[in-house]
Amino acid sequence: MSTLSVQNISVAFGGLRALRDVSFTVEPGQIFAIIGPNGAGKSTIFNAISRIYDVAGGAIRFGDRDLLTLRPDQVVQSGIARTFQNIELFEKATVLQNLLVGCHGRMQRNLLAEFLFLPAVRRGELAARRKVEEVLDLLDLQHLRSERVADLPYGARKNVELARALCAGPKLLLLDEPASGLNPEETTDMSFWLKDIKEELGVTILMVEHDMNLVGRTADRVLALANGEVVAEGTVAQVQADRRVQDAYLGGAA
Repeated sequence: MSTLSVQNISVAFGGLRALRDVSFTVEPGQIFAIIGPNGAGKSTIFNAISRIYDVAGGAIRFGDRDLLTLRPDQVVQSGIARTFQNIELFEKATVLQNLLVGCHGRMQRNLLAEFLFLPAVRRGELAARRKVEEVLDLLDLQHLRSERVADLPYGARKNVELARALCAGPKLLLLDEPASGLNPEETTDMSFWLKDIKEELGVTILMVEHDMNLVGRTADRVLALANGEVVAEGTVAQVQADRRVQDAYLGGAA
């Protein structure tokens, strides 16, 4: 199991500083939530970890890997998968096909071996199918396996994107607002699935989330951001009781 260590990272876009000396550690087996108002820098942290954004300073390590030396595809190969605020799926493909795409980063590619469909390629394809079936069962998506993503309701698409990320076989899963757009029943289901992912698959979860009900049900630790800076870290109760967090959400007068 690997620890994610983010130390004093800063991200700037021209003259705008999106993150200022942000530090936190996610221990193996945790569900760690990042909260904060819109524009606080939450998704910027994910994009820095995923190597979509460059950092102006600091360090990001996952186990013994220095993530700042890796390309985005190498980050996935190191054991990190993610979802996005805006669902990014192949809408004309089926649920099954989308999940098989998620297995792509785990498979060794050799053009000649694939052309000849050698035994190693067949074993890889079977392993990918087994992983997909495991995830379909875990998230109760078997009945949707042959459906086109474009034909699914929003909540089901969110679950398919979560499933595709799990098919990459991550040790660390980054979830960007997993409850966004879900109704209360779907959010409750999401809380159960997050716990199952943690407990049954042994996956560590780092999530950005606005829904404090979901955070309260699932998170072991919480980091609160405002204006690109850390204002509090601790348990859900500790962070909710912090006056700086209350000010960030409600304003100093409140």
